[in-house]
Amino acid sequence: MRVAVVEGDGIGKEVIPAAVEVLDVFGLPIEKVPLELGYGKWEKCGVAIDDDDLDVLKSCDCVLFGAITTPADPNYKSVLLTIRKELDMYANIRPIKPLPGVTGVTGKSDFDFVIVRENTEGMYSSIEEIHDDVAYTKRVVSRKGSERIAKSACKLAKERRNDLMIVHKSNVLKSDTLFLDVCRETARSEGVDHRDMLVDAMAYSLMTYPERYDVVVTTNLFGDILSDMSAALVGSLGLAPSANIGDKYAFFEPVHGSGPDIAGKGIANPIAAILSMKMMLEWMGYQKEADLVEEAVGKSILEKITTPDLGGDASTIEVGRAIANYIKDMLDR
Repeated sequence: MRVAVVEGDGIGKEVIPAAVEVLDVFGLPIEKVPLELGYGKWEKCGVAIDDDDLDVLKSCDCVLFGAITTPADPNYKSVLLTIRKELDMYANIRPIKPLPGVTGVTGKSDFDFVIVRENTEGMYSSIEEIHDDVAYTKRVVSRKGSERIAKSACKLAKERRNDLMIVHKSNVLKSDTLFLDVCRETARSEGVDHRDMLVDAMAYSLMTYPERYDVVVTTNLFGDILSDMSAALVGSLGLAPSANIGDKYAFFEPVHGSGPDIAGKGIANPIAAILSMKMMLEWMGYQKEADLVEEAVGKSILEKITTPDLGGDASTIEVGRAIANYIKDMLDR
């Protein structure tokens, strides 16, 4: 198994090495392929990602990714959008699950749901016109895109509680009527219990009654906003992992950004990156190892070996090393 390891920019250069240190404890037959992408490369080379980089990514089975800084420059090509489209990773999977010892804004801990976000079209179609006094972005919702994200969500729902919530804004956006209809058709054909809700009502309901939901499927922009918002339920963006899944490739990254305000200070929380690596292990079929990672993360938090955002005084490296050492101890038993 070949894994492209992309630290990216900012705190990505700190949290990904911590995740790799944890991964290396297992001694699995995984070839790590380092690759520089992002704003740092753009500053040096004038391009953030090029065709050679894409060839390297396509030669690997999956990607472990840190974070990217996106400058306000119209000539800057989005690394994430490019990778998602070129590798056709159409399903963005973001689990929202509390960790032991951490309380989010609601104080609740009785929830465990997953947001499945369409990842290649919608408002992130990259079809835009920019003029002096007006700008246009074309929102693309296709039957193919809607059907395959609905199938991904249904597959996940059947592995969990067989409960699917379809989120849309079809009362205003007619393109969402197509998305809603296709998701309903797919859920019926897959035998999955399903409901639907307008996105604004869903935002309120997720923060008020998160325990009511299991698998949530929605379009690109709505999924981006709802999943970032839901990180408040678990206590921090620094605890939120994600996966981008296609038919051939997969891409795993923490939900947080490059954190330029804290980059280089050694205080970035590596747990989201480590849990993203855990999702990578699950995708590879290493469920036992993935379970050990989650257990070790929980032990680190309960023993107060955490970064300042969780009230601790440990560094990024110290948190990653503690989690790695917990796993070593468990493997040696």
